[in-house]
Amino acid sequence: NIRKDVEIKGFRKGKVTRAIYEKHRGVETLYEDALNHIIDEAYYRTVQQEDVHVVAPPKIDFDVSSVKKGQGFMFTAIVAVKPEVKLGEYKGFAYEQPSVEVSDEDVHAEIEKLREQQAELVIKEDGALEKGDTVVFDFEGFLDGEPFEGGKAENHELEIGSGRFIPGFEDKMVGMRPGEERDLDITFPDNYEAEHLKGKASVFKVKVHEIKVKRLPELTDAFVKELEREDVETVDALLKKTREDLVAQKEKDARNKTVDFAVGKAVEHAEMIVPKDMVEQEKNRQIDNVKRQAQQYNIDYETYLQLSRIDKETFEKNMEEQAEKTLKTQLTVEAVSKKEAVTATQEELDKKYEELSKLYNLDVEQIRSQVAPSAVEQEVVFGKTVDLLVDALKTE
Repeated sequence: NIRKDVEIKGFRKGKVTRAIYEKHRGVETLYEDALNHIIDEAYYRTVQQEDVHVVAPPKIDFDVSSVKKGQGFMFTAIVAVKPEVKLGEYKGFAYEQPSVEVSDEDVHAEIEKLREQQAELVIKEDGALEKGDTVVFDFEGFLDGEPFEGGKAENHELEIGSGRFIPGFEDKMVGMRPGEERDLDITFPDNYEAEHLKGKASVFKVKVHEIKVKRLPELTDAFVKELEREDVETVDALLKKTREDLVAQKEKDARNKTVDFAVGKAVEHAEMIVPKDMVEQEKNRQIDNVKRQAQQYNIDYETYLQLSRIDKETFEKNMEEQAEKTLKTQLTVEAVSKKEAVTATQEELDKKYEELSKLYNLDVEQIRSQVAPSAVEQEVVFGKTVDLLVDALKTE
């Protein structure tokens, strides 16, 4: 196994003989690799023979000093196994369906959001700073009379009421006018991301340069055309499309709430003990997903947490709780699938492959070659079981 990578002076890589290797490096250097090979082989063979459903890497326990060349030895593998689920009541719960009705007020509010998004900022000619205004200002923060790192900026732009600054900061700026200077007494929250500022009392010296207000565009056909939305060129068409989109979103939200209720009730009445190793593995998987998301924004994990205004300990505790909830849901739905003998037809599997093909913009055959059939089958069966639980609800 190691010959291809061995380099010893006077011999080409991959051409070292066993005798030369042992003379220069000693046979003892191979023991660790040999033991790992033997243990892995014996472990996986035993797992298959005993038909054990292992859900996390094993913890290997053995006394390496007891191992002698040419003699057998014993080791113990402690594994977390898939827990048994004892189902309780899981069908027929009473449920009040959420409304999917969309009112004229809902449509109006959505149109106003759209106008807000398209608004332009103009200088406020008269009046003091109010919530909703955008202010351009200088600030510098002080702790015990001394400026602190990262607490200073010039010509900073901030919408008052956006909640982007320390609690209390924006409120205390309300009423200021261009050219005015003011000292703000601000106490950093106890959960602030910067450790040296948590709970500290500070003073921020601020100076306002200018105040801007939003000028919303008029709702006209010309405005609608500028949005460049497909098949939407008039105000009436925009109102109709907005209503349709709101209905679709409410129906989606209602479906999600119904699923959460139906599955949640089944989980609530089920009994199981999820191994800690299994929870830890799922937690780490979810954290890895977050790290990948952070990389997409070219920031590291710690910076991502700071921007999310949550400390690492709290975040990972939340991930652990979410991991256990996810696993209990998966295990419960799987147990219901078995009890109800839910299976996937070939037509359903083909349809799922088609969906994955569109989702990832790949040919169906490429998807088939890259995604295990068992994974696709599992997803189809999971979805059908969730539908079964939802359909069994007694809706009011």
